[in-house]
Amino acid sequence: MSDNLAPAFNGFRTLAHAQVISLSGPDAVAFAQAQFTNDVPSLADGHWQWSAWLTAKGRVLSIFQLVRVDAAKLLLVCHDGGAEAMAEQLRRFVFRRKVVIAVAGSLPVSGALHAPVSAQGAAIAQLDGGVIELDVGAPALPRSLHLGAEAGAASDTEALAWRQSDLRVGLPRLVEAQREQWTPQQLGLDRLAAYSVKKGCYPGQEIVARTHFLGKAKRSLALLECDGEATAGDSVEQAGVAIGSVASAAGNLALAVLPLELAEGELRVNAAATRIAPLLDGLAR
Repeated sequence: MSDNLAPAFNGFRTLAHAQVISLSGPDAVAFAQAQFTNDVPSLADGHWQWSAWLTAKGRVLSIFQLVRVDAAKLLLVCHDGGAEAMAEQLRRFVFRRKVVIAVAGSLPVSGALHAPVSAQGAAIAQLDGGVIELDVGAPALPRSLHLGAEAGAASDTEALAWRQSDLRVGLPRLVEAQREQWTPQQLGLDRLAAYSVKKGCYPGQEIVARTHFLGKAKRSLALLECDGEATAGDSVEQAGVAIGSVASAAGNLALAVLPLELAEGELRVNAAATRIAPLLDGLAR
């Protein structure tokens, strides 16, 4: 990959779009297990996993970090915002469960492009002042996240650097128009270990399991480096024919859903030459 990416930044910066939803109460884990793609009861206290919330048709509404603080408190770190709307929709499924769903406005989210001090892998760390530290990096791209710590606002350049770092490790960042468009397999969420095919029912589970066990996935995620800027929703063309679509973009980097079997030939996005770049491994938790 070429080095014409947004520059890194020093220290922690507040990630303006990231928001946190809290699920608290004796039924928090059971509620999350019935709604989200990953296996919550198997997650140990003080650990986190990637997860997603799907439509009944198996399309991704939201991708987030699910932090199990303890058996009665979960935090959902939603990097693309929309926390108020998501919390409101989740409340419709509470019924008689003993769980309180709220947007945790007192937990600002800040990130840094360096290794965490104490958190490691899926294990979180409780720092002074109630700050929660998470390891959101890969071996080739160390990154840290703080929940509940004040930090300076990220500049546009710094925000772009963070978003590009997400794409490099294969974390899709979905704008509103890209929600309800893709299955977990198409977005490569298996690379993040973000869904389970063994757990019980959740919205969209039948579609996810069928695609997995019958091998019906025909498309998956690819990292693209473009000679121009890309935008979510742009077509990826080969020999003048649209063969895929950009699901997530940041400057000249994009995550696109492309055929698993791709013919030889130059790719273009917005008429600009485009190349497939290697995704960085190691973000699964």
